[in-house]
Amino acid sequence: MSMPPEFSRRIGEIARAAGDAILKIYHGDFAVETKADASPLTAADLAAQQVIVAGLSELEPRLPILSEEAKALPWTERRHWSRYWLVDPLDGTREFVKRNDEFTVNIALIDQGHSVLGVVLAPVSGELYVAEHGHGAWLQRQPGGAWQRLHSRPLAQPPAVAGSRSHGGAQGGLLDHLIGRDYRMLPLGSSLKFCLIARGEADVYLRQGLTSEWDTAAAQCVLDEAGGAVLDLQGRPFRYNRGESLLNPEFIAVGDCSIDWAGRLLGAHG
Repeated sequence: MSMPPEFSRRIGEIARAAGDAILKIYHGDFAVETKADASPLTAADLAAQQVIVAGLSELEPRLPILSEEAKALPWTERRHWSRYWLVDPLDGTREFVKRNDEFTVNIALIDQGHSVLGVVLAPVSGELYVAEHGHGAWLQRQPGGAWQRLHSRPLAQPPAVAGSRSHGGAQGGLLDHLIGRDYRMLPLGSSLKFCLIARGEADVYLRQGLTSEWDTAAAQCVLDEAGGAVLDLQGRPFRYNRGESLLNPEFIAVGDCSIDWAGRLLGAHG
């Protein structure tokens, strides 16, 4: 197969339409509001939200949509969901505000707690990542371009660590235990850190700090299908719709699954 399945490519087209809506605002003047959790909000977040919800609702009218820019439904309702869309219409709003181009559109399909389809678009570069469970991960560098199959790599020496551009943290001690002290940092915004590992250009992304489920689900599917994994710090694979809170546990994203990361993580806590 030289391209992703048609269904996931159609989700990619929805992401590209949302990216176009974002860029119209990005290249002009825009105001920045502050949400209740002190995170920024722009008209681009809302414009992308409208495009994505309209597109997904037309494609699969019966599936619920859980999105950062929509009011989160209570757990009493979500607990009954077996299959739903999980969306971040503009991941990396801080990067958008800084105009450093490192923001993405994230669309994931969750089935029984697992991310089974993931689409990540970097609107500025035009790079579109698409993955579907059992069908691999793919990169299309420009609209209408050829599809490239993605594969993560064996742990490099020295390893390359993808790090958050806006959410740095004192994580060196755990990284030293997991991969040794000789590694190089690659700062990058939004879910692009997972994609860098999926395309074999980085090895590890450690996140100690808060993220939400819509921040990770789409890119996790891309990394999983490229041969990597996203694990909590007890070494367990990530799951979604776990309970009332939509916050993720701290995690590590890795490209080389031949390594016993669970054992290394347990050793670090021991």
